[in-house]
Amino acid sequence: MNTQIKICGLKDEVTVDAAAKAGATHIGLNLYEKSPRYVPMEKAAALRMRAPASLKVVLLLVNAEPGLTAKAIEVVKPDIVQFHGSETAIWLRTLKSTVDIEIWKAFGVQNAASLKNADEYVDAADLILFDAPAQALPGGTGMRFDWSLLTEHKHKLPWGLAGGLTPDNVKEALRQTRAKLVDTSSGVESASGIKDVDKIAAFCQAVRDYDNS
Repeated sequence: MNTQIKICGLKDEVTVDAAAKAGATHIGLNLYEKSPRYVPMEKAAALRMRAPASLKVVLLLVNAEPGLTAKAIEVVKPDIVQFHGSETAIWLRTLKSTVDIEIWKAFGVQNAASLKNADEYVDAADLILFDAPAQALPGGTGMRFDWSLLTEHKHKLPWGLAGGLTPDNVKEALRQTRAKLVDTSSGVESASGIKDVDKIAAFCQAVRDYDNS
C-alpha cells in the first residue's frame, strides 16, 4: 500500500494544484493566525473547493474555541480536522460525538514516555500525528524528533509522522518508522511560509521511490 502524503500549510491555488499533480493524498490548511502559513477562513474554503477529489483536505486548528471550531468546519467543509494545540481528549471526544468528520491530534514527542500519553486519545481521535515538540509555534518549525522512539512502540491508534521531513530525509524516516502517512510543511518551502512547487514534487517522488523499493 502506498504511503499517504500530506503537504501542510498551503496558501494558494498554485500549491494546491502542485500537491495534487505530485501525487499527495492530503493537503493542510492552517487557520492558526500566528503561523506564517495562516490562511483566513474564507480563503481556506476557496482552496478546499479548488482541491480535486484525489486530495483529502485537512483543516488545522490550534486551541480554537468551540464556536470557532464549529464555524470553521461549517465554512471550510474539510474532510479532516487536525488539532495541533493542547486540546484534551475529553474535548475531542465531545466534539467527535457531535460532528461526522475525521479528527486528528498532533502530538509532540519528547521521549519514549511521552509516546504513551497519546494513548489517552483512543476514541477521541482517528489518527495521532507524531511531531517534534512545540517551539515558538506548535508545528512547522523544521525540527525533528528521534524517529527510533517509534520503532518498538505499540501504537493503539493509526498514526502518521511529521516534524522536519524533507525530500532528502523522508525515505530514511520511512525506513526507520514504517509510517503509513508522512506530513511535511517547512520541508518543502523556499522561505518561511512560502511553498516551493519543485520541493513538493521532490518530496512526493521520494516517498514513491521508497514505496517502490
